Amino acid sequence: MAVEAGLVLLFVFTLLLVLSVPISVSIAIASIATILTQLPYDMAIFTAGQKLVTGIDNFSLLAVPFFILAGILMTNGGIAERLVNFAKVLVGRMPGSLAHTNVVGNMLFGSISGSSVASAVAIGGVMGPMQNKEGYDPRFSAAANIASAPTGLIIPPSQTLIIYSLASGGTSIAALFIAGYLPGILWGLLCMVVAFIIAKKSKYPVPERVTFRIAMKTFFDAIPSLMLIVIVIGGILAGIFTATEAAAVAVLYTLILSLVYRTVTVKDLPRILIESVELTCMIMLLVAASGVMSWVMSFTGIPQMISDLMMGISSSPIIILLIMNIFLLIIGTFMDITPAVLIFTPIFLPIVTGFGMDPVHFGIMLVLNLCVGNITPPVGSALFAGVSVAKLELEDVIKPLLPFYGAIIVALLLVTYIPQISMFLPKLLGL
Repeated sequence: MAVEAGLVLLFVFTLLLVLSVPISVSIAIASIATILTQLPYDMAIFTAGQKLVTGIDNFSLLAVPFFILAGILMTNGGIAERLVNFAKVLVGRMPGSLAHTNVVGNMLFGSISGSSVASAVAIGGVMGPMQNKEGYDPRFSAAANIASAPTGLIIPPSQTLIIYSLASGGTSIAALFIAGYLPGILWGLLCMVVAFIIAKKSKYPVPERVTFRIAMKTFFDAIPSLMLIVIVIGGILAGIFTATEAAAVAVLYTLILSLVYRTVTVKDLPRILIESVELTCMIMLLVAASGVMSWVMSFTGIPQMISDLMMGISSSPIIILLIMNIFLLIIGTFMDITPAVLIFTPIFLPIVTGFGMDPVHFGIMLVLNLCVGNITPPVGSALFAGVSVAKLELEDVIKPLLPFYGAIIVALLLVTYIPQISMFLPKLLGL
């Protein structure tokens, strides 16, 4: 039964994607077509409709629209320039310091906005002209910006990790948030290593020393923006509020901050709210449709079939994780991160927990894998956003991106095979 159901699911889903049917609709139709091969029509349709509703009947999912709204407020709220100035002070007088500033700026802004596209546009828009003025190769500048844009999807607060928590059956959001710090920072640091080597070879200028007074002013200017991370993560760890309540607090804080900075006015709020509602609806429809697919796969035994197939190839966790990494990297190149997390978590999680891998560690590995798809063709959203803001063509940045891709793969392998990178902080904090 599982083999036939798996073939029907794969064929219908792939066909619909090729026909450019929206992915949420493709997931729902493929799931219903599959279950119709196993159950009578009335029972299949009734159960699928029920699963559509129960798929989003989860209190933790309330955090998603709040974090989306907070991210959009931050993107419109003039935060990027303050964080860029702070990043310049952190980087100091390193060769290619503006490229390093871009990377650090993406790490900071991405963790606040929760969007790789917003980071690529906001930070790239500020840094691009500065780097051009200093004689940087625009292709190198764009590559550094694009390569580091997804770090905010791993460094918390991250709505992607909330989606994984739901798909995995309730893995601790607090533990996932804390586990994301070191892998996200590792991604950024390895991108900075690549930027340093290229900058040294290209003899890019070293900036003048910043005075202590300017450094302190820049730091204090950035404190209100950075406090969002402290409030959200600190509040969750201290038990003051849940992740969902933290998301609501983040909206209130970013709204007040944006109004104080006068970068968002009351007249802008309807547009911002509509934008956040549209994005939330897209994600919730994906979650609902994926709930149907998860039930169909479980009912037909597809995850167990895949598990048996992989264990038949090798019983070594090292080989199995390598196969998963390769598969997820390929999937990430043509599927958005949210549906990929929802679809493949229930398939792969039972396999890895079977040989003792912690669900938190797997969640970070999964998200890290799929984040790479944000910056690779053919559908990498952050890739196209970075190319657009740099006013270049796609073929201009692919070659400069190759060494950054290499560094990111190294980060992925380190996170996969060294659990302590993900698990050190959660265990230290007793999560």
